[in-house]
Amino acid sequence: MNEFEQNVQSKRNDAVDSGVGFAVSFVFFAAIFVIGTVIELLGK
Repeated sequence: MNEFEQNVQSKRNDAVDSGVGFAVSFVFFAAIFVIGTVIELLGK
């Protein structure tokens, strides 16, 4: 076992971190889509 496996900095669950990352990126792209749709509708 190497030293990084013995001396971990964070013992949090990786699934929680990946879920938060997915949710943040999903909200970001959804917001861009909504803003683009609103601009398109206002331009008509």
